[in-house]
Amino acid sequence: MKTHVLLAAAALAAPALGQTLTRDGRLRYDADPSDPLPRNLTPLEAWYVARHPIAPAMDAVTPPPTGPVHCAAEYEPTDGIIVSWMSFTSLHVLMAKQVTTIGDANFYVALPSAGLQASASAALAAGGANMARVKFLVPAAGLNSVWLRDYGPRYIFQGDCRAIVDHTYNRPRPQDDVFPAAFGLYKHHAFYEHQLVHGGGNYHLDDAGNSFATRLVSNENPGLSDQQIHDIWRDYQNVDTTLMTPFPTSIDSTQHIDMWMQEVASDRIIISDWPLNPGSVQDVICDDAAVMLAARGYQVTRVPAFKIGGTHYTYTNMVVCNGVVMVPSYTNATVAPSNAPAAAAIQGAFPGRTVVQIPCESIIPLAGAIHCIVMHVPRHRGAAGPAGGLAPTSYLVNLNGGYATPGTVQEIRWISDDDESVSSIDLLLSTDGGQTFPTTIAAGVPDTGSYNWSIPPGVATAHGRVRVLARDGPGNTGGDASDADVRMCYADCNSDGVFNLADFGCFTTRFALGDSYGDCNGDGARNLADFGCFQTKFAVGCP
Repeated sequence: MKTHVLLAAAALAAPALGQTLTRDGRLRYDADPSDPLPRNLTPLEAWYVARHPIAPAMDAVTPPPTGPVHCAAEYEPTDGIIVSWMSFTSLHVLMAKQVTTIGDANFYVALPSAGLQASASAALAAGGANMARVKFLVPAAGLNSVWLRDYGPRYIFQGDCRAIVDHTYNRPRPQDDVFPAAFGLYKHHAFYEHQLVHGGGNYHLDDAGNSFATRLVSNENPGLSDQQIHDIWRDYQNVDTTLMTPFPTSIDSTQHIDMWMQEVASDRIIISDWPLNPGSVQDVICDDAAVMLAARGYQVTRVPAFKIGGTHYTYTNMVVCNGVVMVPSYTNATVAPSNAPAAAAIQGAFPGRTVVQIPCESIIPLAGAIHCIVMHVPRHRGAAGPAGGLAPTSYLVNLNGGYATPGTVQEIRWISDDDESVSSIDLLLSTDGGQTFPTTIAAGVPDTGSYNWSIPPGVATAHGRVRVLARDGPGNTGGDASDADVRMCYADCNSDGVFNLADFGCFTTRFALGDSYGDCNGDGARNLADFGCFQTKFAVGCP
């Protein structure tokens, strides 16, 4: 009997690692938080993926974000850390104390079911967490695994608003794959999806727009060239990605870069070294990376790594959260003597932050440590609010220059952000290039991200600008306006920026079609008087 048939039969007979193969060939995950999935593919998942390759969800792919985009580095100011309360909850308890006290950040706990909240809350409180900073959420789809780094939300700033950029998770774990969208709804953050299949642990970046991944991502996206992969990350996250050589799977089954590298600052980085395996493939990869990055201006700190039996022990799989740096420690007899020297080297790379060791002997055999089970949420950029907390921010997505035709309906699109939530939006109009905004387009509208503006036919300006003003519950406000003048001219019917006879033909066509634009004089009726009105406006010309 072939190996894959034996494997499938065994899975049907005895569920392992929370998975079963149904008789119609589907992979099913059993909700058993105490039975953890490894970070790498299980044998059953590998068998399944070989027959059902993971492909990007093309129907979910969105256009990339527009305007100024900054992809947040892990060492930048952090609002909170997200975890999945599925397994290794003792590690979550230890980290929650550090995150909510020294780290001065929120601890977002995603629960596979609401019934676990009471026990999770009790454990976190007993472990010393500041419970005012613990936030529970139960995603509607549920969860498959603890490895949030690989499937969790990747954050950018679009303007001064946080937004999520997502990918297709490189594991056949459907509930995990949709978690970023659920978290975006929970936080009311904009959401973008690109076409790459990968795991988030195979990605590191600094705050200067440099990012790194191993060429595992090339294998995961066989239809794309390395340049196309680079350009997708550039378009969605505004980063310049360097693709590195991955470790052999015999050394690290995930081939993820977070198992041997950690960004510290725009000019500092930590890379593994292999004192017991000099000249090995993994040692050469790390040495070459250190030399290359030093030549690019990075200060490189080296920390030891080990391969003991089937386990890859690493110290770079750490979690940075504001003032605290949580670093793995181990009890393996060969590795344990390096705990203190590794922590000291990491402390030297993070001056002014507190290094805390977290025991990871129980999790590391599953091909990951503490970095693998968390995801970062960057801190809201709002200024201090006069009414308390932080003021909201907003970003006007369109109407940043160009043309808008009076007498028509123009969609205004925006995104917003707040440390708590945005309660309403005001939309304002300037006709003097943004010096003043005396005209209210709409006040107190819901923060849906879109409003259809019926531009009055009488608006005429070459210096129009729109402002979106977000308001939070306490009454703090924050806004964003058009970056450039929007020309608003009724007689420019086709909005091409050229004022000519073609606009007469445009008006006639729209009048015949019953378009609201045909009501030139705004009296609610379309008749011959509107032709006279248009002729008058055309004769006057555009500003």
